[in-house]
Amino acid sequence: MKMLVDTGPLVALADRRDGHHATCARWFHDFRGTLITTWAVLTEMSHLTPSVAAALGILRLAQRGGIEVLALGADELVSATDWMERYADRPMDLADASLVVAAMATGVTTVWTLDRNDIETYRLPNRKRFRLVDMNEKGTA
Repeated sequence: MKMLVDTGPLVALADRRDGHHATCARWFHDFRGTLITTWAVLTEMSHLTPSVAAALGILRLAQRGGIEVLALGADELVSATDWMERYADRPMDLADASLVVAAMATGVTTVWTLDRNDIETYRLPNRKRFRLVDMNEKGTA
């Protein structure tokens, strides 16, 4: 199983003091699949994580292949900015827009996020909705 991962769960995994840490750590421990994210999400995570050491743990996980990181080139940036413009009233940030672009590129529409309100609002082409991970499920979606 493949799924996209947003900033919130990565921050929670990195920061033991985060209120979602225990739940996210348990879910991640049980997860048997591939997590996919983008550089925009990793950048946001490293900014929001309270220490460089904590952020490095997630970055090293990605480095070892524990999280697949999609490259976003010039064409993908054009697409992401188009999505940000479309959802400017929300507003959609670059990390969220990059996940929309990643979903379109990979066909993966399941997202592990703690920011359910925004992700639930976004619609992919053909008005398709993202499927959000229920962390009460044992490492599956």
